[in-house]
Amino acid sequence: MLRPVFLSLSSSLSRLKCVQTCCDEPDRSSIYRSLVVNTSKEMMCFSDFPMPDDYPNYMHNSQLLQYFRLYAAHFHLLQHIRFQVRPVLFVTQRPDFSVSGQWDVVTMNKNNEEEIHIFDAVLMCSGHYTHPVLPLSDFLGHETFLGRLLHSREYRDADSFRGERVVVVGFGNSGGDVAVEISRSAEKTFLSVRDGFWVMSRMAHRGLPVDMTLISRFNILLLQLLPKTLINWAAERALNQKYDHELYGLKPRHRLLDKRPLVNDDLPGRILQGALVIKPNIRAFKDSGVTFEDGTVEDNIDSVVFCTGYKGIFPFLPSALSEGPHSELTLYKRVFPPSLQQPTLAVMGFFQVRGPIMPIVEMQVRWAVKVFSGLTRLPSTQKMLEVIETERRLNFFPNPQQAVLQVDFIQYLDFMAEEIGVKPHLWRLLLTDPVLWAKIFFGPCTPYQYRLTGPGQWAGARQAILTQWERVAKPFRSRALPEPEVRRSFPCSPWLTACAGTMFCAIIFFVSYRLATS
Repeated sequence: MLRPVFLSLSSSLSRLKCVQTCCDEPDRSSIYRSLVVNTSKEMMCFSDFPMPDDYPNYMHNSQLLQYFRLYAAHFHLLQHIRFQVRPVLFVTQRPDFSVSGQWDVVTMNKNNEEEIHIFDAVLMCSGHYTHPVLPLSDFLGHETFLGRLLHSREYRDADSFRGERVVVVGFGNSGGDVAVEISRSAEKTFLSVRDGFWVMSRMAHRGLPVDMTLISRFNILLLQLLPKTLINWAAERALNQKYDHELYGLKPRHRLLDKRPLVNDDLPGRILQGALVIKPNIRAFKDSGVTFEDGTVEDNIDSVVFCTGYKGIFPFLPSALSEGPHSELTLYKRVFPPSLQQPTLAVMGFFQVRGPIMPIVEMQVRWAVKVFSGLTRLPSTQKMLEVIETERRLNFFPNPQQAVLQVDFIQYLDFMAEEIGVKPHLWRLLLTDPVLWAKIFFGPCTPYQYRLTGPGQWAGARQAILTQWERVAKPFRSRALPEPEVRRSFPCSPWLTACAGTMFCAIIFFVSYRLATS
């Protein structure tokens, strides 16, 4: 029996023995108390376990933890997990690895003694947000600065910044969240950015979750058919209709589709109120002041919070696996090290995506289990290396170290789903279940789509797709409203929607065929 070392995110592993490891504080991931997810519940849930319908669409981190507990209880996972295991020190191949594929996993027990565990396979699920980047050496005078210098990993809440003058450095999602929250307690907050960001709200038109309106197979088709310049122009224009990014000092040098947008509902409002001031990158520190690259100076700064990201390093893994140009992990499809003689180690969650992470990690686990079990085979080492190099060349992400982490949400899910035989059959559904087909093609790409068929098929998947918008609406229904007047309108049934979608596809394919044969 396979014995993966880490708790898997798939119910398909519920019968396998697992060890859940914990780490000393320096090597743990960290979140701040107010953290709210930036992907909606229907898009980020497990594919065979919808979130409770009364959960808010964007929930507090404590509710997400409760959902994980519900999932573990539902699939009886706890009996297969050893909790409170001390940090993993080393993960090394056993002497007979070329034959057995087994690993020695070395941990520390409560008596500070090393323990060796033998496993048939390892799922590395520790994430890549544990080793913070604190670039103090980039700034002159930081040694003599009189205020506090800390990384956002140390940030818990804004209480300790009350009444202070604070600079927040960095403009990712964490930088936006931390700057907004501190600005509600601090005397003045400055957000120092090297470049701007396109800022997107969690809410789309009519207040619906933005990811459910944007991430669909239909929209992916439009992205492939329409010029990228046109899409950038239209989307940027729509964002600027809400707040002018240039006026607010937010406009970046890159186009919208070239980089992930920043998701934040409150940042423009804090700028409008003057509680948050956008500044360029820091040039130097001086006593209690900060000089920015445009020559402006802000004095009497009490604290500087660096939201400058993390290093994706895994010191407990064999160094031979970090073969990339920047010593990063070299992984086939962001999961498997191609250099291993036996494919019995897989890395989960080591990617970046415009969309929810959890469905991708779940699919990675399902794929890894298939490979571990010998039910699915990987390409040759040479072929995997060629794919890695091709993807590295084709990715135009500005930062080369981040470029290797980028994946496209639907395309990446579909690739793994095809590998394990769970990709939805759109043509078959169009002919046999046009209502479901319309929901899948034109609606949000929710995880339930990957439980309709194949290994791990879930009987409730179809109903979950058909009722997903009802679960979106449920938490809003907290007050009874008077019945609206009945107005005559043209009836638009699901069948008409499906027919319209069919006609649209037929037109596209006809045009494509004429272009190909002309």
